Amino acid sequence: MRQFFVVVPALLILAACGGGNPLKITRSPCPAAGTLQYASDVTLFSPETSRDASAIDVTAAITNVRATCAESADRLNSQLSFDVVAQRTNAGGARDVTLPYFAVVLRAGDQLLSKQIGSVTLRFEDGQLRTRTTGYARSDISRAAASLPENITREINRERKPGDADAAIDPLAAPEARAALRNASFELLVGFQLDDAALAYNVGK
Repeated sequence: MRQFFVVVPALLILAACGGGNPLKITRSPCPAAGTLQYASDVTLFSPETSRDASAIDVTAAITNVRATCAESADRLNSQLSFDVVAQRTNAGGARDVTLPYFAVVLRAGDQLLSKQIGSVTLRFEDGQLRTRTTGYARSDISRAAASLPENITREINRERKPGDADAAIDPLAAPEARAALRNASFELLVGFQLDDAALAYNVGK
């Protein structure tokens, strides 16, 4: 499924430091949080085998993804929450709809480290067309794995004075710096657990 991943860039902030290196790099080691393309929404049909617009029963989408990260000396623990908003076409009768979802931890954009499976249950009261609920996921990552090697950090943050041969060169442009940054970048991404037919429907929309 790698082709369906939306890679969320690592958090990099270029901050001016008075009297020091004007290109000081401050980087958060915590995983970026987001959703996966083609897996952030789901459509249920009635009958299930139909793909006609007139057969749409329930639609739902993952939104408002947010994460908090607790940092310790050797671990990075992220707690992620997200909203699931849903709508049905027939408001008659109370109804529960359970939707499975998954959360993956990726390293370097394409290395799958772990996958969690969960589910959310949406409650429609009689006469209610729209509803929402909240889902959760977590990750536990080694701080060492999410840290840049000291030699790379030192080279990136090395003070460059006007007139130096490399003063105008972006320190992150070096291949070894880009590779190290990519390898130390993690993501915690969520999406609906879709079967082949549901995934194909999303891709084709």
